[in-house]
Amino acid sequence: MPTPPRVPGITAALNYLLPMTQRPYNYMYAPPAGEAWQNCEYRESQVRIADARAMTAPPTLPVEGFALWDAPTSVRDFRDEETVRNRYYTEATELAKCVTGADQAYVFDHIVRRREAGRPRLDFGRKIDSTRPGAAGRVHNDYTETSARRRLSLLSLEPQPGSEVPRFAIINIWRCISGKVEDTPLAVCDARTIFADDLVVTDMRYPERTGEIYLVLASSQHRWAYFSEMSNDEALVFKQYDSQVSGMARFTPHSAFDLPDIPPDAPLRESIEIRCLVTFA
Repeated sequence: MPTPPRVPGITAALNYLLPMTQRPYNYMYAPPAGEAWQNCEYRESQVRIADARAMTAPPTLPVEGFALWDAPTSVRDFRDEETVRNRYYTEATELAKCVTGADQAYVFDHIVRRREAGRPRLDFGRKIDSTRPGAAGRVHNDYTETSARRRLSLLSLEPQPGSEVPRFAIINIWRCISGKVEDTPLAVCDARTIFADDLVVTDMRYPERTGEIYLVLASSQHRWAYFSEMSNDEALVFKQYDSQVSGMARFTPHSAFDLPDIPPDAPLRESIEIRCLVTFA
């Protein structure tokens, strides 16, 4: 059988967790005296990242765990918190139901990220400042088995409580808000190439609580993709968690990465990500 043609793409650096015996943690604020910001280390790996626009069959949320949607928005100023919550949340709710086929969708969070001026490359070793979110340059998945169910329990669902929901999922809706992405796109990992041993439960410590994410160990099995030059009218939707344990993409690790050749006049990447829980009857 002839080898299928290689999908166009690039080779770029992604930052994976180094194996460790302790449970990893990261402080999202200045830690108490004597505590380190984090107890984990990362290794920069050169990986092939395919341009998903060139794939013969477009990726889908149930199979690969991610999909690109043509989804124009009526919002023009994403710095206006009230507009984002009143208008963009409504748009995202409808998009989430359309993409997933879910019966209900509940937007519960959003983050606007801005790549800092004067820092042309991602700095994988820098401290995480939750008050000034930039491009997240570590391979991770935002929800674990435990933290996803904790999120479900925190929502007031209609018409039934979370404990009675037969299936739910958490998705991200990622959109560029500063013109085409020319410097620091988002890479997503094909969910079919992720295995349980690749995912490491990691504590994210905030002043008032401790959350959980998965950091990810490197594997030659991982298959990465991105969508080149995403525009404001496009939305990248990807799976963070699905309670259905078989026959369905469940986790989609992701990471920002620097393009090999960033134009000197490229606009600083700005993006908004919506986190949304969807339920199925």
